[in-house]
Amino acid sequence: MSDLKLPSFVSAQMVADRAGVSRSAVSRTFTDGASVSEATRRKVLEAADALGYHVNHLARGLRERSNIVCLVVADMTTPIRARMVDVLTRKLQASGKITMVINTETDTESVSAALRQTLNYRADATVVLSGTPPASLIETCLANGQQVILINRDERLQGSSNLGVDNAMAGREALFLLRRAGCERLGLITSNARTASLVERETVFVEAAAAKGVQVVVTEAGPTSYESGQEAARRVFGRSEAPDGVFCVTDLLALGFMDVARQDFGLTIPDDLCVVGFDDIEQAGWASYQLTTFRQPLNPMADEVVDLLLQPQRAVSERRMIEPIPVWRRSVRPGKR
Repeated sequence: MSDLKLPSFVSAQMVADRAGVSRSAVSRTFTDGASVSEATRRKVLEAADALGYHVNHLARGLRERSNIVCLVVADMTTPIRARMVDVLTRKLQASGKITMVINTETDTESVSAALRQTLNYRADATVVLSGTPPASLIETCLANGQQVILINRDERLQGSSNLGVDNAMAGREALFLLRRAGCERLGLITSNARTASLVERETVFVEAAAAKGVQVVVTEAGPTSYESGQEAARRVFGRSEAPDGVFCVTDLLALGFMDVARQDFGLTIPDDLCVVGFDDIEQAGWASYQLTTFRQPLNPMADEVVDLLLQPQRAVSERRMIEPIPVWRRSVRPGKR
């Protein structure tokens, strides 16, 4: 059996011994605003550099705020969620926060367990990017002193902050684009995820169409994925009277829908069929799709999250809405102006 020992972390006491100062002098040197003489600071920094010492912020967090922000994420492999995590983590790290990403499944039990983990790690704040945690568990996080920021949820929990995309605006605008293009038979493609955002896009689109005397055929097919969009297209175009204008509540659904419509049913987009999506994922702009869609306001939303974390006194239970950005491409006919 080998006598090789694993290297141990350099402690603050080791730095103090090498510098010839007290343990508290080391602590003051690495604490912003603490009082320490320039001569002592220099000796401590030289000793720390020679030993390779780094402040253990996690241990310090057991006595004070940990500076950890947890992101609770479901469906992280989808393009829009991956982009959201990328934007958020970059901005949080730039603001000096330690980011912990907890990847969960979409079921309630998985997300509930993830939120309990944030309490175990004594995170200062949790940003929930999933629509599934029950309100009671979020209230437990708030009761334990955590700052909680909810993205795209419709609860109004006292003490939490809630950011949302204006899905109603997108639903109304999608209807306008399709009607302007001359579409008369409208369809909506959604998934069985039934998150607040997806339901709101569907509801507003259908209600706005009904107000214009137009009926919308809604097709729900599986999870929010490219494959579900394909399956939805097979169902839709297998009917006797198929739509000539469709709003897909996410781009992934739209891309699968478009491919089957063209390849299996010989439709030309936008001449035979107009399609509108939502999210503006990278693939939506590819030459083979050129999908008209709505861009999620990821950067403004991430900026708002950082501002709320740096100014926790701003936390309110009202939901702040941020408008998506319409992106017109070639999957919808321009129509008459």
